[in-house]
Amino acid sequence: MHNLDIAVVIVYFGDGATSANDFHHGMNFAGVFKTPTILFCRNNGWAISVPTERQTASASFAEKGGAYGVPSLRCDGNDLLAVISATKEALARAVRGDGPTLIEAITYRLSGHSTSDDPKAYRQEDEVEEWRRRDPIARLRRLLQARGLFTDADQAKAEAAVQEEIKEAIGVAEKTPPPPLPSMFDDVYREAPWHLREQCEYLMRSPRPAKR
Repeated sequence: MHNLDIAVVIVYFGDGATSANDFHHGMNFAGVFKTPTILFCRNNGWAISVPTERQTASASFAEKGGAYGVPSLRCDGNDLLAVISATKEALARAVRGDGPTLIEAITYRLSGHSTSDDPKAYRQEDEVEEWRRRDPIARLRRLLQARGLFTDADQAKAEAAVQEEIKEAIGVAEKTPPPPLPSMFDDVYREAPWHLREQCEYLMRSPRPAKR
């Protein structure tokens, strides 16, 4: 029987994050204390310009769970149903009180890591095109269309609704005034430590650039 009183936390991170201390601290803590946690690694092949083979010597990121006593799963991250299935399995374990699960979802980043990133500088276009054919949205659309659950008219309607939602969000953003400058120091600590108070005071004493 599932314990519905257990609150399960899911943590999403990329393959590059597995090289950070936080990942290993979190895995060790979750394994030792059997926390109800799903650790979801999106392995998209590239941590900015660093490929997977330079990120780890392990055969997979999923197998890292074994060192911490955390069961692991691998799934096709471009298959929505596979991701749902893996997540539900991990959720069931956590709710039963059996502790954490590490999920590695194999996917790919088609675009740049950020607007300042040019992925053509470190990877081949034919590699990108191969993964483009596995686009998860296109795959799901083909599945739904094959089962008669989604039509071109549904697609057009969905796109129009999203465009309208984006337009409305932009309108709200444009009408919203910028937040007060000191607010960047808020909502991190219950009581701001001395160095943040000092930085905030320095910031407020500094001359402001003239508005154009």
